[in-house]
Amino acid sequence: MNILVTGGAGFIGSHIVDKYLALGHSVTIVDNLSTGKKENINPDAKFIEMDIKDESISKVFEDGKFDLLSHQAAQMDVRVSVNDPKFDAQNNIIGSLNLYENCREYKVKKIIFASSGGTVYGEQNEFPCDETHPTNPVSPYGIGKLTNEYYLYYYKQVYGIDYVALRYGNVFGPRQNPNGEAGVIAIFANRFINNVQPIINGDGLITRDYIFISDVVEANVRSIEDEVNGIYNVTTGIETNVNHIFQVLKDKTSSTLEETHGPAKKGEQRRSVCSFEKFKTKHNWFPKVSFIDGIDKTVDFFKKSNG
Repeated sequence: MNILVTGGAGFIGSHIVDKYLALGHSVTIVDNLSTGKKENINPDAKFIEMDIKDESISKVFEDGKFDLLSHQAAQMDVRVSVNDPKFDAQNNIIGSLNLYENCREYKVKKIIFASSGGTVYGEQNEFPCDETHPTNPVSPYGIGKLTNEYYLYYYKQVYGIDYVALRYGNVFGPRQNPNGEAGVIAIFANRFINNVQPIINGDGLITRDYIFISDVVEANVRSIEDEVNGIYNVTTGIETNVNHIFQVLKDKTSSTLEETHGPAKKGEQRRSVCSFEKFKTKHNWFPKVSFIDGIDKTVDFFKKSNG
């Protein structure tokens, strides 16, 4: 299969590229390297440095003759979206529409979209929640992800383009950026290893559904199959708070640093945890890596990357 992966130099996208190539697919990466890294790019993929908002991306579609778009590129920080909703929408809605219009024009058969289980539901009233839970996002980031899902439904109904929207939990693992504002496990792990104080925002009791990168990759592999269509949570059904993450990483790195709390951040949900039963029942996908095993693999990666 001939696949275009946007954001293929990023944390999640680069792992997906590696797996698609290992399975024998032909892969082209489009990434503007705003957060992606050249060292993440698999040399067996064709790489094009370009923003998804660029109108000249039509030439990429024309030349590539892609069967599938794996759309992983995004402005990925909830806090950035709260501070600058227009910037978030330009990247996550307008940029995505540029891709979808080219999928229509150049007859791409299917789109896999990286949505967000952590934000599209908003403050939950069921724990864990399934895909039928009301969607009331409380951040521009979540609004953008949900808007994409509606557009994908439109392109399916009007133009017959199949789609899978994967509502990721909080993905973690090797290659995650430890220097950004998002990705608490990577940030804290790197800080503990370098003996730099991690700061817990607010009371540290907000919870998220943390899922290891290899399980997310397998969800993207499963989504290639013709019979897989629609919306699925890619989650673990287990919620973990930030204070617990702090203690686990402190123990794993043998750190002597103590809990330090800072101000809470705007636009943060209190609790987020989602059921994966729909994906499991319909297509036999389920998470295989435990939280602790994922933490071990992540800490090992950052220890090696720090020398």
